[in-house]
Amino acid sequence: MGAENISAQELNRLIVEGAPLFILDTRNESDFQDWKIEGGDIAYLNVPYFELLDGVASILDRLPEDRKLIVVCAKEGSSKLVAEHIHKEGRAVSYLQGGMKSWSEYLYPVLVHQDDELTVYQFIRVGKGCLSYLLISGKEALVIDPSRFTEVYEQAAAREGVAITHIVDSHLHADHISGGHELAQKTGAHYYLMRSEGATFHFDALEEHDHISFANVHLEVLAIKTPGHTPGSVSFLVNQRFLFSGDTVFVSGLGRPDLGGKAREWALDLYHTVYEKLAGLADDIVVLPSHYADFETEKNEQGYIGTTLGHIRAMNEIMREKTVHEFVDTVAQSASTQPPPNFEDIIAINRGVRAASPEEVQELEIGPNRCAAHHT
Repeated sequence: MGAENISAQELNRLIVEGAPLFILDTRNESDFQDWKIEGGDIAYLNVPYFELLDGVASILDRLPEDRKLIVVCAKEGSSKLVAEHIHKEGRAVSYLQGGMKSWSEYLYPVLVHQDDELTVYQFIRVGKGCLSYLLISGKEALVIDPSRFTEVYEQAAAREGVAITHIVDSHLHADHISGGHELAQKTGAHYYLMRSEGATFHFDALEEHDHISFANVHLEVLAIKTPGHTPGSVSFLVNQRFLFSGDTVFVSGLGRPDLGGKAREWALDLYHTVYEKLAGLADDIVVLPSHYADFETEKNEQGYIGTTLGHIRAMNEIMREKTVHEFVDTVAQSASTQPPPNFEDIIAINRGVRAASPEEVQELEIGPNRCAAHHT
């Protein structure tokens, strides 16, 4: 037997459990520095593949024996060859099946809340820092900010014995392809988006549907218009208990307002969102965003990404006691960092004005999310 492969699912399980891992990343240094596997107890070594073509003797003494060794690359081929070199040297080693592409696409559900009226699952896409949600009430379900992997939500609904009847996107996403329109076509569900986001396909405009109720209980979804990240960004307040905040408010920051080329103008919108619209919400409301920046610091004891609005306010100075000028200056400056990779193409696809093959979509999504403007 040669080197073993390890799936993204199994790797994520080890990370969540805190297993000591050592990752040998054989991509170019710039790719490694830009985006890598993170979380848990991981040590790293980055050596580009071309330096290991003739063998791994030069790095053997840098590979610890008290950690599980995993080799990764972009698509699998290079890491498999390097792992075989290591295996021939008598060392236990695995390589990531599908490479960083498979890591980018893996997502898994975590139970956020369950009672007689409402069940909430958060789907964590670990390689992108993207979050989506399945809300169940009675025999119906609502999906918030679905990824393009629509079968994940269909399978989860089937396991729960419910039908997906409503789908909402909080805004026109810039770092990943939305599965909202496709999922609606497959399930027959109503798909909601703000008309001001400029999508060209059929949807139900949230401007006309700020309350959505379904099932035997009264599950109210209040769409709060929270512009800033985009002009049509909304947040969803469910049963006065959960705020699904899209890219408006994160556990550790706020959404960046510069992706439309109007950083200061949209930062002003974000100020009014934070200091007027969100200011009236209670501190004990649980914020469930559509992205996270750091899994280890933003994950709570229950294993999902989220915390109370009061905690976020306490941890983010920018959400307290800032004048409008201070806020706009700070947010606009913070938002001047590198934008999400390929964001213009992704927005065009999500708007419905550009088509892309599955292979191209996969390439466009590779890389980290960069939707935050300010972090604690």
